[in-house]
Amino acid sequence: MLDKREHELIAAAIRDAEAKTSGEIHCVVCRRSAPYFMAAAFVLSSAALMLGTAIAWIFHWLWIDVGTATFSSALLCAWLLSMVLIWRFPSWRLLFVTKAVRYRRAHAHAVQQFLAHNIHATQGRTGVLIFVSLDEHFAEIIADDGISGKVDQEQWNAIVRTITDGAANNKLADALVAAVNDAGALLAQHFPPGPDDRNELPDRVVEL
Repeated sequence: MLDKREHELIAAAIRDAEAKTSGEIHCVVCRRSAPYFMAAAFVLSSAALMLGTAIAWIFHWLWIDVGTATFSSALLCAWLLSMVLIWRFPSWRLLFVTKAVRYRRAHAHAVQQFLAHNIHATQGRTGVLIFVSLDEHFAEIIADDGISGKVDQEQWNAIVRTITDGAANNKLADALVAAVNDAGALLAQHFPPGPDDRNELPDRVVEL
C-alpha cells in the first residue's frame, strides 16, 4: 500500500510533529478491516431465496413445468457459484455489504488497533491514532482522554477529510503527512513538550 520512501516520509512527519508536543501520534493503514464473507453470504443467500421463490411463482403462473428436482438443482448451483466467487474474489464481498456495516467493522478495527498499540497507555493520555481502512473508504482519528476533550470534533473531522480526499486521488502518503502535521499542530496547542518528555510510541506507519 505504501512504498519505502512513503514510509520514511510519514515517519519523518511524525518525528517532526512530536518534537513540538508531548503528545504521541501513531498511524495504521489496512487494506480491509474485516473478511465480510459471512455478511456477503447472508445477503446472497437471502437474495437467492427470494429470487428463487419469485421465479417459481412466475413459472407457476405461466404454466411452465421445469420439475422440482431441476429447479432446485439450478437454484443450488447458482447459490454455490455465488459462494465460490465471493470466496475466490474477496474484494467482491464489499459489493453486498452496506456502508453502515462496513463503517461499523472499520471503526471496531480502529478501536482494536488503538488498544493493541498501547496508545491508551501514554503518559498524560495524549495519544492519537490516525487510522485508514482503504477498501471501506474509511478514515478515523481516535484521541485519548487527555486530548479528546480539548479539541473540537470538527477539527478532527477536517483532518479525516484530508485523508479521505487524498486516498481517493491516490495520494495516501501525502494525505497522511498532512494529517500528521495537522494533528501535531493541535497537540502542540494543548500539550507543548516538557522537560521529561520521551518518545513512547514508534515513529512509523503500520500496514496491516
